[in-house]
Amino acid sequence: MAHGLLRHLRDLHSLGPANNDHLSALRVAVSVAVPSLALLVFGRPDLIIYAVFGALTGMYGRSEPHQLRLIHQTQAALVLLSGVGVGIFLSVNHLHSWWLVGVEAVLAGIGSVFSDRVNLKPNGPFFGILALGACASVPITIPWFAALVIAAASAAFSIAVGFGGWVRGRKWQPGAVRAATPLGGLRRQAAVIHAARYVLAVGTAGSIGVLSGSGHPHWAMAAAAVPLAGADLPSSVHRGLHRMVGTFLGLVLVAVVLLPAPWAPLTFFPGAEAAVLAVLVIIFQFTTELFMTRHYGLAMVSFTPVILLMTQLAAPADPYVLITERAVETVVGAVVGILVIVLVRRRTVRLRPSS
Repeated sequence: MAHGLLRHLRDLHSLGPANNDHLSALRVAVSVAVPSLALLVFGRPDLIIYAVFGALTGMYGRSEPHQLRLIHQTQAALVLLSGVGVGIFLSVNHLHSWWLVGVEAVLAGIGSVFSDRVNLKPNGPFFGILALGACASVPITIPWFAALVIAAASAAFSIAVGFGGWVRGRKWQPGAVRAATPLGGLRRQAAVIHAARYVLAVGTAGSIGVLSGSGHPHWAMAAAAVPLAGADLPSSVHRGLHRMVGTFLGLVLVAVVLLPAPWAPLTFFPGAEAAVLAVLVIIFQFTTELFMTRHYGLAMVSFTPVILLMTQLAAPADPYVLITERAVETVVGAVVGILVIVLVRRRTVRLRPSS
C-alpha cells in the first residue's frame, strides 16, 4: 500500500513525455493571437472572450494526421460554439443563477455523451461548459449574432491553421477515419452513467456557488467537470488536485497583473492596459498548451490567467473579489467532482483512457 501511495505521489508531480508540444502550442497561440489582436486594433478588447473560446478548437487533434485533425477539430468546434451560443442566449435574456446551473448541468451531460461518442481529446465537455458559463456571465455589448460570428470565425481560422501544414505536400490518406466509441450495450450504460456524473457534479457545484452568493458559480461547475475526465479513480483525483494547486499558483500571476501597483503608469495611456492584458492572454495560452498533455497542474498555472484576464477585459471587476471567488469556486468544484467520482463508480466497461 505504501508503495502504491508513493507511486501516486510521484505521478502527481511528474512530467509526461514530450510530443512536439511546442508545435501544438504555436498553432493554438496563432489561432488565439490573430483574432484577438484584430479585435484589439478595432478597439474592442471586450470581445476577445468570444474569439478565444472559438480559437480553443486548436487544442484538439494535436497529434493526428491533418485530415483526421480536420474532422476532430470540426467536432470540437461544435462543442465550443454550442457552449458559446447557449451562454450568449443566457446573457442576452438575463438568465443567471439557477437558470445557468440547470442549463449548464444538462448540457454537461449531453456534451459528455457526444464527446465519448466521437472520442474528443482533450476528454469530455469541459471547454464547452466553460465557454457557456463564461459567456453567460458577461454582458453582451453587440448583437448576439455578431458575438457568435466572432467565435465561429475564430474557430474556422483555428481549423485552417491546424490543417495548414498539409499544403507542404502531405498526401491524403484514403479511408482514414477517427476512432469512435460505439455506444451499444454495456458501453451505452457506461456512457449514461458517466453523463449522469457530469450532471450531478456540475449541478451540485453550481448550486453550492449560487447558495453561497458567489458571482461566478460557473467556475465551480467547470472545476467539478475536471476530475470526471480521468480514466480511473487515481487519475481523477490527480486532476482535481492539479486543478486546485495549479489554479492557486495561477492566481498569484493574476494578482501580479491585475493589482494596481505594477501597472499604475499605464493608466495615463488610454487602451494600454487592455493591450497588455490581451497580449498576456496570448502568451499564457501558448504556455497552457505547452504543458496540457504533460502536466495538467502546470497547464492550469497558465490557463487561470487566460480565463480571468479575458473575463476582466469583457466585464471589469474588483480584482480582489475576482481572485478570491476563483480560488473558492475552484476548491468547491474540484472537491465535488472528486466526491462524485468516489461515490458514483463505473461498474461497467471503461470508456477510454484519458489523454
